[in-house]
This record gives sequence, C-alpha cells and structure tokens, in this order.
Amino acid sequence: MLRAFASQDGRRRRPTDDLREAIWIDLREPTPEEVGRVADATGLAIPSEADINEIESSSRLATREGALYLSLPLVSRPETEPRSVSIGFVLTPDRLITVRFAPSRLFDRFMEQTDEAAHRSAHIMVGLLEAIVDRQADALEQVKAELETISHRIFCDDMAAASGRKREDALLRTTLVSLGRIGDLVSHVRESQVSAGRIVPYVETTAADWLPKELKPRLRTLRRDIASLNDFDTHLNDKLQFLLDATLGFINVAQNNVMKVLTVVSVAGVPPVLIAGIYGMNFKIMPELGWAWGYPYSLVLIALSTLVPLLIFRWRGWL
Repeated sequence: MLRAFASQDGRRRRPTDDLREAIWIDLREPTPEEVGRVADATGLAIPSEADINEIESSSRLATREGALYLSLPLVSRPETEPRSVSIGFVLTPDRLITVRFAPSRLFDRFMEQTDEAAHRSAHIMVGLLEAIVDRQADALEQVKAELETISHRIFCDDMAAASGRKREDALLRTTLVSLGRIGDLVSHVRESQVSAGRIVPYVETTAADWLPKELKPRLRTLRRDIASLNDFDTHLNDKLQFLLDATLGFINVAQNNVMKVLTVVSVAGVPPVLIAGIYGMNFKIMPELGWAWGYPYSLVLIALSTLVPLLIFRWRGWL
C-alpha cells in the first residue's frame, strides 16, 4: 500500500498522488511496482525487508548520497503475543520515506493528525520518533500495572487461601505464563528503545547542516525521555526477575510440601509393615497363633504403630 503526503501552504500536509511533490511517502507491505514508482520519482534506493531487518549498527544507521537510511524495531502487540516489526526510514532535507511490512496503528493515527508543525520531512521524522517513544512509555506503564497486579496476587490473601489446594497449581502456572509474556514484551520494548536511542544522536550529528533549528530542542528532549525510559525499563526488569524468583520459590515450597507428606507417609507405614511381616512368617511355633484374641491384638498393634508416629510428627510440627 502506498500513501503520499505533500506540504500545503507550507504549514500542514495533505494527501497527494504526485510522488515528486510528496514530502512523506509511506510504503506498507509494498509491491515491486510501488517500490519502482517511488524509486523513479525520488531517485532514492528503497530498502527491502531484509535490509531493514539487519541488526548491525552500520546497517541500521547509514548515509548514502546525502540520504539517511535508518531502521528500528517497532513493538507490535496483537491479542495473541507481542512481536517486533522493523520500520525503515529514508530521510533527506526535502523528503521522508517510511517502509514497513506490517500494519501499525501508531502510523495510522499519526497520518490522521493535522499537526501544522509537521509540514517538512525532518518535522515528520521527529514527530514519528516522539510517537514511538510515547508508545514505548505507554507499554512500560501497562507492564508496571500488570506486575503490580501479579505482585498483589501472589503475595496477598489469594495465595494464602490457595495454599495446599489444586487452585495453587493453577494460580502459579498462570502467574508463570503472565510473567513470561510480560518479559517478552519488555524485551521487545528494550530493543526498540536502544534503536531509537541510537537514531536520535545520529540524526542530530549527521543532519546538523540542514536540520531545522526548532527541532534541536525536541531531539534533546527525546534523548532525555529515552534515557528515563531506559532507567524505568531496568527497574521493571528487576521487579520482573524478583516476581519470577518468588513464583519459582512458591513452586519449590509446594513441591517440598508434597515430598514431606510422602516422606511422612512412608515413615509412618514402616512399623505396621514390619509387624505384618513378622506375623506373616510361616514358623510352626509362634505363641500368638494360639491366642483367642491374637488377630484383634495384631490389628490394634498395627493401628497404634501407625498413629503413634503420625502424632509425633504432628507434635513436632512436621505436618
């Protein structure tokens, strides 16, 4: 899909079909014909999906014939699971080309905005970076809320009420799945932050000769925002690791309780098995065989040999 925008009266952007006058061309899952049209109209090389998926810094930040070729992974969070979608940027003093191979609500919302300041390529580029950083901040805020919910669930009354029941296993399993999903999301956000943190100073330095002066304060603010998000991301990672360790600790406690019960049952079962084994021997001379109450006597002895160890374990607090 190809969408192009031109500057209207030097103040705002408007859709256009003339690619030669466009200040922003957005390619979403482009066909070879659309790529060819943009390349012919602008004289710029359009990066392919393989190009923007490269992870080397030299591939994500490059300058060719006066044009800046940039790329970063954008966090996409569908209903199933979060994933990263790489976005490519080609920035020149008079034009911005964005290349993406997946839908993005962030880009769609940005296109619908009528910001009068975003009437030049550099302004649009900075506006997109600001929107991406805002998206990262929103994702981290949501992660914080989810971690607080999980912390309340595993450290408060719900866990105590579920202890020793099947519900505990289901709760711990759900908690581990939630923590794994959150960790995956935080990892994607972190990757996007690192890339955005590299792009901002690269644009400041490389495009210093033609970058509008009014954008420099916004770029400095972006750098500070990214640095603060990095600190917040580190805090969330620490909390995530703490909750993961706590959940695994609860699982170990539950497993130890099961092993303790099995151990107690096996120890309590030794005396009655020993008594039954003694009276099950086939010797001809055994005084108890001639007793009228020998059978009830052996049953009572087996019962007492079972109850006495259990009462001792209970008294010692092992049960």
